[in-house]
Amino acid sequence: MLPINSFQLTREAEPLTAASSYPWFAIRVKSNFESVAAAGLRGKGLEEFLPQYRVRRRWSDRVRTLDLPLFPGYVFCRFDPQNRLPVLTTPGVLHVVGFANQPTPIDNHEIATIQNLVRSGLPAEPWPFLRVGQRVRVCSGPLTRAEGIVVQLKQKCRLIVSVSLLQRSVAVEIDRDCITPI
Repeated sequence: MLPINSFQLTREAEPLTAASSYPWFAIRVKSNFESVAAAGLRGKGLEEFLPQYRVRRRWSDRVRTLDLPLFPGYVFCRFDPQNRLPVLTTPGVLHVVGFANQPTPIDNHEIATIQNLVRSGLPAEPWPFLRVGQRVRVCSGPLTRAEGIVVQLKQKCRLIVSVSLLQRSVAVEIDRDCITPI
C-alpha cells in the first residue's frame, strides 16, 4: 500500500504527462500582463512558456536591468483546445490566437527553437518579422539544429528565429562560421 504522500505525488504528476501531448498555442494577453497570465496558467496546472530577455534601461537617476518578454502581449501554453475555458478565465488573458474562432497550434519545432534560444544564454532581443532572406541552420554551438533567417546589423551576424502564426521574431547574435544554408 502506498503512503498518502506518494499517492498524492503520483496523482499530481499525471496531468503534466497528459498535458505535454497537447500542442502549443499562443495566448494574447493584456499589455504588461505577460508574467501575471503565465503565473495564472502555471497555477492552474498548465504548461506555459514565457520567453524573456534581459535589457538595461536608464532613467534620469538610475540604471535598472529588466526582464522583458521576447513576444510582448503573448504567452505560449499547452492545453486541450476542446477545453480552453480554464485558459480564457485566467487573469490577463484576452483570447487564444487562431482562425475562424478556432485555436491554431504553433509548430512544435518553432517553440523548441525558442526554448533552446532562451536556454543558450546568448543575448537575444525582439526583432521585426521577416519574410525574405536566407534560411539557415546552426551547425555548432548552443543553438545547434536551430533554423532561422540571417541578417547583418552593424557588422554583426544575427540569426532571426520566427513564430509564423504571430508574425513575430527574435534576433540573436551568432558567429557566421556556425551556420549553413538550408
